[in-house]
Amino acid sequence: MTGVTLGFVPEPLFVPVICILPSRKTPAGIANTRKFKQIRSSIEEVGLIEPLSVTAVDHQSGHHMLLDGHIRLMAIRELGFVDAPCLVATDDEAYTYNNRINRLATIQEHYMIRRAIDRGVSPERLAKALSVDVSLIIKKVNLLDGICPEAIDLLKDRQFSPEVTRAIRKMKPTRQVECVDLMVAANNISVAYAEALLVATPATRLVDGKKPKKLTGITQEQMAKMEREMSNLQDQYKGVEQTYGQDVLNLVLARGFLTRLLENESVFKYLSNRQPDLLQEFRSILEITSLDQ
Repeated sequence: MTGVTLGFVPEPLFVPVICILPSRKTPAGIANTRKFKQIRSSIEEVGLIEPLSVTAVDHQSGHHMLLDGHIRLMAIRELGFVDAPCLVATDDEAYTYNNRINRLATIQEHYMIRRAIDRGVSPERLAKALSVDVSLIIKKVNLLDGICPEAIDLLKDRQFSPEVTRAIRKMKPTRQVECVDLMVAANNISVAYAEALLVATPATRLVDGKKPKKLTGITQEQMAKMEREMSNLQDQYKGVEQTYGQDVLNLVLARGFLTRLLENESVFKYLSNRQPDLLQEFRSILEITSLDQ
């Protein structure tokens, strides 16, 4: 079995900050962005957790070229760091460093914050490290209070505002699952959509049994219509969900049959001369690659 070649030296090397040269120019105004302020606050509070990635030293100049970590380098320079931990790459390929990032899902962030607090880190310190208000940390800590396990499972890989679950937790579990299902299917897990679903929920399906305040600018008749349409949409969604697999199978079979049919020269000639409209429809079906079309 062939061994895997590492792209960097495993042990971090502490390099003087003045000897690290950026490999690209950072965007103008980056120091005023929220992202930069969060990174700077985090480094100031808990130190540089992720080392910079640099090339091997240039023996003539004594400098290292920075491959990844330009914003972190800006932050540690502002904070007056003398040196920084660096991973020295065995090549000069910057593409493999942090160019493809999977953003942390909201629920995973909740678990991480809860774990940090359980281990003794105060919400105030977390807020300072992340450069956010402590009230946001509290909201993220309480993110899943009152949310049923099935709804949590549907949201586990998604990013959304904590205000979404504030609306969802006012519903009973079965209604929570229905609404989250609709939001995920529509790829719209927004506060506005969650609140609209809450307002459209019958009082019998709410935790306290009381209808929430109406949305601004919506009359009682419009609200009743929205509730009916939401109920119809849910029924249609469930119907499509139940038949989707069979519909896809039928599409695949139909495309396979039409492909063979049009490969027959006699059939193709007949359709071209006698049924050009039907031939065009067959061709349209062959161009379909999914039910979305």
